[in-house]
Amino acid sequence: MENSASMLETQNLDSNGLAALAAEWRRRALRGEENARGIAHALEVEVRRIGGTRPVPAHDLDTRPLALRQPDRPWWKPW
Repeated sequence: MENSASMLETQNLDSNGLAALAAEWRRRALRGEENARGIAHALEVEVRRIGGTRPVPAHDLDTRPLALRQPDRPWWKPW
């Protein structure tokens, strides 16, 4: 895990705060930020270790535009 000021703040977080931080780093990793994947993984491991909330579901981490995430309407329902 990277040794930065933001990572040192994890010691004072509860399980929900840690899960939120893990989700933020996972979003950064999905956007291609260098080293974010390893940090996200380490935070998710810590969340699982302390038995807190599970990491954010994958549908919350989808970085595609909203229009691409919504399913297509069937052609027979024009409304």
